[in-house]
Amino acid sequence: MSENEEKRPEVGKKLHDARVAKGLTLDDLQQATKIQKRYLIAIEDEKFDELPGDFYVRAFVKQYADTVGLDGEDLLKEYDEDLPKAKTDEYSEHIAQAVETRATSKRKLTKVNDARKYLPTLIAIIVVIVVLAAIWLTAIVRSHKDSSTKIDNSSVKVSGESSKKSSSSSKKKSSSSSKKTSSNIKLTATNRTSSAVTFTGDALSKDTTLTIKTSGQAWNAVTVDNSQRLSKTMSANQTQTIKIAKSAQTIVLTLGNASATTVKLGNTTLDLTQNNTYPNTRTVTIKLGNTTQSSSASSTSSSTTATSSSQSTSSTTSASNLSSSSTTASSTQTTASSTR
Repeated sequence: MSENEEKRPEVGKKLHDARVAKGLTLDDLQQATKIQKRYLIAIEDEKFDELPGDFYVRAFVKQYADTVGLDGEDLLKEYDEDLPKAKTDEYSEHIAQAVETRATSKRKLTKVNDARKYLPTLIAIIVVIVVLAAIWLTAIVRSHKDSSTKIDNSSVKVSGESSKKSSSSSKKKSSSSSKKTSSNIKLTATNRTSSAVTFTGDALSKDTTLTIKTSGQAWNAVTVDNSQRLSKTMSANQTQTIKIAKSAQTIVLTLGNASATTVKLGNTTLDLTQNNTYPNTRTVTIKLGNTTQSSSASSTSSSTTATSSSQSTSSTTSASNLSSSSTTASSTQTTASSTR
């Protein structure tokens, strides 16, 4: 018995030294063997009575030895007499239960792992189903809204059809009348040279837009009744609009490149170069209402002059007649007095 007591520390010490040489702590060993730490300490201290039973001593010692790099079977044979004896049947039964328990736990763990593998797929399928259901519900709601909106719109169209027709007809009439008014601007080239042209026309019936568009870069200037309205270099394909009051009488345009410039007064396009006969036209003068006013003014002036001249002639004639009659009377009186 004393010899067994002398050999027991050798088992615990041998296991302890092997664990230390392996670089493992008791926590590491507990994690690897799944044996509680207090049982591992009891094995190293050879306090086998602290283990759950004698049949666990040899099993734990063998598992400890195998984990730290020793041969568990050889260790059990070497220290067979130092370790507690376990009943064969009881030991085999507990080992079988332990093996069965471990196998069952492994199967459960495998099933859990398999379920975890399929979990992302299940989640994805559920998300797809939810999205499809949301789209389907949205489509149903929209179809109901569209149908109700169509019914409302049809009723509004039926009730307001006559008013829309009348308003559209009035709009067409107003637009056609405005088009006719704007197209009534008639301009005639009355004087043209190689570098200048003068257009005359009737006075404007309403405010009109003067549009200048260039197909190439050119400097252009516009003066309306001695008031400058534009002076700038226009780039290619640029359009400039100027509002012309209906009271305007004279519009003067100075063009840097007449052949590349288009000028419109309202809807009337001016022939600046007479079909490119005068490509160097620089000054364009538009006189509005000047011809009629000047002719009426000149006729009025001539009639006034004729009236005044006739009045002066008649007054001169009457004065001369009065003078001659007075002279005749005086001469008659002188003759009569001398006769007496």
